Amino acid sequence: MDPDKHQAPVRYESGDGCLTVLIRIPVRIVVLVLVLPVRMVWDALAVCARAADRTLLQPLGRALSWLFQVLVVVPAHLLWEWVLTPVGHGLRWVATAVLTRLGHGLRWLATAVLTRLGHGLRWVYRALLVPAGRGIRTGGGRLLTVVLVLPVVGVWRYVLVPLGPAVAWVVERLIVLPLEWVYRQLLTPLGHGVARLLDLLARGVVAGSRWLWAGLDLLVTVLLVTPLVWFCRRVLTPVGREIAAAFGVAWRIAGFVSRAVGRALARLAWHLVGAPLAWAYRTMCTPVGHFVRDAVWAPARRAAVAAGRTARNAVRTARETVRRARHDAWRALVGGPRVTEPREPASPLARRLGDTQQRTTVPSAAPEPEISLRGEKTAQQG
Repeated sequence: MDPDKHQAPVRYESGDGCLTVLIRIPVRIVVLVLVLPVRMVWDALAVCARAADRTLLQPLGRALSWLFQVLVVVPAHLLWEWVLTPVGHGLRWVATAVLTRLGHGLRWLATAVLTRLGHGLRWVYRALLVPAGRGIRTGGGRLLTVVLVLPVVGVWRYVLVPLGPAVAWVVERLIVLPLEWVYRQLLTPLGHGVARLLDLLARGVVAGSRWLWAGLDLLVTVLLVTPLVWFCRRVLTPVGREIAAAFGVAWRIAGFVSRAVGRALARLAWHLVGAPLAWAYRTMCTPVGHFVRDAVWAPARRAAVAAGRTARNAVRTARETVRRARHDAWRALVGGPRVTEPREPASPLARRLGDTQQRTTVPSAAPEPEISLRGEKTAQQG
């Protein structure tokens, strides 16, 4: 095997000029100094934007979405479903009924009235208006022929036609022939001379301006264009290319530096603030919280639940007792409804004397009164 086949390709230096190599390193250093604060500010703003998006914008977006759903979508859906849809169905029914009746009415109107009226108007047009129009057209044509056409034709035929050749001969002899002689004998030679003179002047001016323009072109090319082209090609193009490359390299280097500074600040903040807070939370707050939860909160919660249950039972018992007492007092004052057979009210919670089959042991049940006024028969006196 040939050991030269696996060697790395040799990189040759680019053919940059000495000016390019001379200004490359200082330009990159200056650009790095200028770009580094901008890149660090940019990275800080990007981190703040991501943090704000996670902590503020996303919850705000969810809250606005829920608010829009509650204030706009749900009322719009309810309005559409419970108001607009029934109103639309009603309007469609009304429109269908009205348009159907209106269509029948229009059909009857067209059949019974407009059709007969149209036939009558057509008969009037054919029987009266057409013959009248024909007579008016014939009479009017004859009248216009007699009043306008015949006089005009007579004037043209018997006056203008004989007079036209005489007028033409006079105009030709008095105007056309003198003007033609002036044009041929005077104006044509004078015009040729003026044109020749102008042609000679124009050729001389063109020749002089051509030499003058060539001289000015050469002067501008030598004194202005050539130095500008050389300066742009040899100075501005390398400098601009190096400045653009320096900005790219400086932006990447500033990104590395900014990330390193950010990691250093994050590590410093963790060691100065985060680690002590985490240690304090694990070693102090967590045991205290567990103790408070197990020794204080849980017994207090159980006691509050038991007290609430006891209070609810007591309130329920007192309410039932008051209701029974009020019912018994009302029945003792005004009496109960009359029934055909005397019977005792069957109350599942009341204790009745002498009842051995249905006994209750509920301590909160009100005792059944021993004297019941409902269903008793009064003895007649006499």
